[in-house]
Amino acid sequence: MPPKPALIASDLEGVFVPEIWIAVAEKTGIEQLRLTTRDVPDYSVLMQGRMALLREHGLTLRDIQDVIATLDPMPGAAEFLAWLRGTTQLVILSDTFYEFAMPLMAKLNQPTLFCHSLATDERGMISGYTLRLPDSKTEAVRAFSQIGFRVLAMGDSYNDTGMLGVAERGILFRAPDNVIAQFPQFAVINEYDSLRGEIEQFLAAH
Repeated sequence: MPPKPALIASDLEGVFVPEIWIAVAEKTGIEQLRLTTRDVPDYSVLMQGRMALLREHGLTLRDIQDVIATLDPMPGAAEFLAWLRGTTQLVILSDTFYEFAMPLMAKLNQPTLFCHSLATDERGMISGYTLRLPDSKTEAVRAFSQIGFRVLAMGDSYNDTGMLGVAERGILFRAPDNVIAQFPQFAVINEYDSLRGEIEQFLAAH
């Protein structure tokens, strides 16, 4: 029986690019927007709180996109992704939104991204969002495995731990201490060079 092909599934924010909402918080001075999935495990609760804050302060989607346009990938991320995409298959699974992420994807040479979509009202305010699926990261990795891929998954937050758990190999990359403490079953890596070594080992194993 031929070996299964390998696939790398990765989170986006905190792995390859800065946390978008933290950048928005710093630009606007709205400290409550600093909360991310590193802090709040329930994504619905987190997003409802974010949308309420944006309405309260009159911030539109364009305002947020203007902040995102100033962001750059993490140091070394573009080079690491160039190596990774030249070596094996990669899918980025994120709980961000296409309306936020596309300028950053251009700076990363357009890797494949599965994420969610935003809705706006007539004033350009964010009025809602559409998830691909509930817990779509986990469901995507589970589906990749079911159709015959060996999957290595990596991420940094609570909302990544589901996909790490159903992957053949799960890695916490630059995760905060609270996530590491609650999920000791996953390897912990903080640098791209070490991550490359782990991926090379995964690819060499059949």
